[in-house]
Amino acid sequence: MSRGHVVVFHSSTYNGPATVIVMRPFAYRRFFVALSFAAAVGFSGGCQGTSYAVKVDAVAKRDPVAAPAAEPQSYRIKSKNPAVGEENLRYLEAADYVKTALSGRGLYEAPSDDKADMIVELDYGIDAPRTKIERVSVPRYGQVGGGVRYEQLPVTDARGNVSYRTVAIYQPPRTELLGYEERPERVTVYEKYLRVTARENKPGAEGRPPAEIWSVQTSTEDQSKDIRKYLPIMASATADSIGKDTGTQKVIKVRDNSQAVDFIRKGMENRSLAPVEQPKI
Repeated sequence: MSRGHVVVFHSSTYNGPATVIVMRPFAYRRFFVALSFAAAVGFSGGCQGTSYAVKVDAVAKRDPVAAPAAEPQSYRIKSKNPAVGEENLRYLEAADYVKTALSGRGLYEAPSDDKADMIVELDYGIDAPRTKIERVSVPRYGQVGGGVRYEQLPVTDARGNVSYRTVAIYQPPRTELLGYEERPERVTVYEKYLRVTARENKPGAEGRPPAEIWSVQTSTEDQSKDIRKYLPIMASATADSIGKDTGTQKVIKVRDNSQAVDFIRKGMENRSLAPVEQPKI
């Protein structure tokens, strides 16, 4: 196999044994397309789970002048962030999610850097917090009921005579939900991001990095700082945009319990599709 492109991750790199499992590319493509369709049906069908707005910006470089070439299939993942070590557990977790996303597009990990078609760079993290005004729905409660009612109660004196006395009976009001009202509220939000860039696996020219093949940047923001919770969600959105060009940033809805996110969480080793041996080079 000729040296092609290398995929690098903005985190740390896993330098494990050179044993590589290669998944059937076309089978995985069909499987992930099915998952994407199922997820879309889930969005419209109102299934249970929390829906997150994920911003996606994908770019695919194509040279219209160059002769057609085989699409790169193998990759090696690298951390783009020099501050994140290769043994960083959070990076290894993020890299595993991205590897699963890549497998869903028919790509497989090469046994070594020199055998890879591309280098995939991985970067993830949380941007500085910022404050914004949001309109929030606040419940409105009120006192209902209550008051005073009068009853005639019989009273018997010492001689056995019965008379009636008017007695006031007080009923306390009860608190009930009257409805909701919207009001502005200042909140602090954190943008979580996942950036995956694939580059050619060959030296760059004139001090520049190797040519970019494609890149996918995803992010989502809310009041949570739990990056670990959002990594599989963003990786799921990344998988569907690999090798595509969105033209501009788009916002998609991703449910945390969708089949596509579950596919990312479980990883390649738990897929029902059987792996095949890597083709000899």
